[in-house]
Amino acid sequence: MAAVAANLAGKQGVRVVVIGDPGTGKSSLVVSAATEQFLENALRVMPPTRLPADYFPDRVPITIVDTSPSPEHKHKLIAECQAADAVVLTYACDRPTTLERLSTFWLPELRRLQVKVPVIVVGCKLDLRDEQQVSLEQVMAPIMQTFREIETCIECSALRQIQVPEVFYYAQKAVLHPTAPLFDQEAQSLKPRCVRALKRIFILCDHDRDGALSDVELNDFQVKCFNAPLQPTEISGVKRVVQEKMPEGVNDHGLTLTGFLFLHALFIEKGRLETTWTVLRKFGYDNEIKIRDDLIPTIKRAPDQTLELTSEVTDFLRGIFNMFDTDNDEALLPAEMEDLFSTAPENPWSSDPYKDCAEKNVLGGLSLEGFLSKWALMTLLDPANSFANLVYVGYSGDSGSAFTTTRKRRVDRKKQQTQRNVFQCYVFGPKGAGKTALLQSFLGRQPSDALPMNGQRFAANTVELPDGTRKTLVFREIPEDDVRSLLTDRESLAPCDVAVFIYDSCDEFSWQRARDLLVQVATHGENTGYEVPCLIVAAKDDLDQSPLALQESTRVSQDMGIETPIPISVRLKDLNTIFCRIVHAAQQPHLSIPETEAGKTRRQYRQLLNRSLMVVSVGAAVAVVGIAAYRVYAARKNSSS
Repeated sequence: MAAVAANLAGKQGVRVVVIGDPGTGKSSLVVSAATEQFLENALRVMPPTRLPADYFPDRVPITIVDTSPSPEHKHKLIAECQAADAVVLTYACDRPTTLERLSTFWLPELRRLQVKVPVIVVGCKLDLRDEQQVSLEQVMAPIMQTFREIETCIECSALRQIQVPEVFYYAQKAVLHPTAPLFDQEAQSLKPRCVRALKRIFILCDHDRDGALSDVELNDFQVKCFNAPLQPTEISGVKRVVQEKMPEGVNDHGLTLTGFLFLHALFIEKGRLETTWTVLRKFGYDNEIKIRDDLIPTIKRAPDQTLELTSEVTDFLRGIFNMFDTDNDEALLPAEMEDLFSTAPENPWSSDPYKDCAEKNVLGGLSLEGFLSKWALMTLLDPANSFANLVYVGYSGDSGSAFTTTRKRRVDRKKQQTQRNVFQCYVFGPKGAGKTALLQSFLGRQPSDALPMNGQRFAANTVELPDGTRKTLVFREIPEDDVRSLLTDRESLAPCDVAVFIYDSCDEFSWQRARDLLVQVATHGENTGYEVPCLIVAAKDDLDQSPLALQESTRVSQDMGIETPIPISVRLKDLNTIFCRIVHAAQQPHLSIPETEAGKTRRQYRQLLNRSLMVVSVGAAVAVVGIAAYRVYAARKNSSS
């Protein structure tokens, strides 16, 4: 499985910046690499030097940038480091103080500048090295332990032409075939993300799904990745090596996943990182071992359009759900969920906002409805991530067959109907009004079960309507303190299908704050054209009500032209069909839109203007008809005379 030359990771060239203390041999190193000669009177700082594409086997040209450490050139040094693909950090073998400066100044400085590229530490002037000095391995081991960004260390001599090309070969290799994403040097094992990617590749190549790569499948894999078939003796040799070191790596059907992973760990340990990187890149992975961005399509849409999963993808996800529901309990337990996403870089639902957004059973298992709701939420919030994870779990279609783009919400309002199956509801309200309790009840939980959130809280579930149809409803809780910043964005209400304003029906002040929020949101909608249907919810209906809050909320709802407040009690589980009513409001996007006093004034002005224009138009039409009639009359009179 030898790797072949390739322009990897889409790199058109590698930019290597050479830094280090004055007099450590930077410029001589650059000159020697370019000319294979040593110049006694080299410039203090060489101009950028380009090594041709055929200088190394990967056929990727290298641009070497020399730098000056002097204070007057510090700005340029920083800029070059931040634009580098790799950094060559030099010290002089005959000056121990320059070696000490690596860990006391240069490496910490690179971290301070947030230069996150491979570093090649190079000891120049090897010909002047004292034979009594400690070996390079002993000196660099503790430094490399502290500074993991160091890819490798090497000593060279520009004067004697010793290991000069190797310096830039290692720099190029660190960019094109980096070790850090693949292998944990301390644990001497493949890193988790690498294992997950290789597992996905193994499954894709295991065409008969028997858990092993047969000789035919191994050969197909070899041809796909390296454009060269394996001879039967080579296949036997590969399996023999694996079986000797790891008996479970081979079975009667061929090379197992364990054996496949062992082979790649072996390649990396032997310094053949290009083999594993060639495999990963043939299957679309980038240097972070995730699907390349150019393979994830960007679907253009208006701010008030969203993406939804197609029926094809929904059927695919049902099949995936059943495949990983190994105990057939109609729920995916956490271990089963981890197994499902074991071919993705990580479980996309292990953190907010997805971690706690769907209904679970007492064992933490996710039902099919909850599973599909999470996918609907991820597609709503982050379609690119949703598509990438569909690919990771085995979906082979394109984005056109995965997603459907909804109609613009403004068009829905004009047509007075919507074709959407997923609705997003913004939940506004003052602190303590019951926003979180409403979301928790939607997921079948107690308010006390709510986990602390770093950002906004989401809840996704399906709602069965009276006619038997099911829609997905996504709640997004908007903390009171976030409303002002939310409304600074002109398009902030564009993704919202319906808004709920919840207040504590026992607390007059709670109602006043909810009313203010309603007016702010309604005003923002009128000013931007992204008006949304709104409902008022009077929470904690099981407690003593505030008569004034009830009276005022009823009056405001009538004045603004929306439904009167809906009383609910989460504690008594008396929710007054609130979720169906929210979906119903979203399905009628032209109704329940609140109108502020300013909005009424503008509407009345437009109506008056339209009537005036109509009168003018009618008058003009009458005048035109009159003139035409007069001309006919005059013509007839002239002809008769």
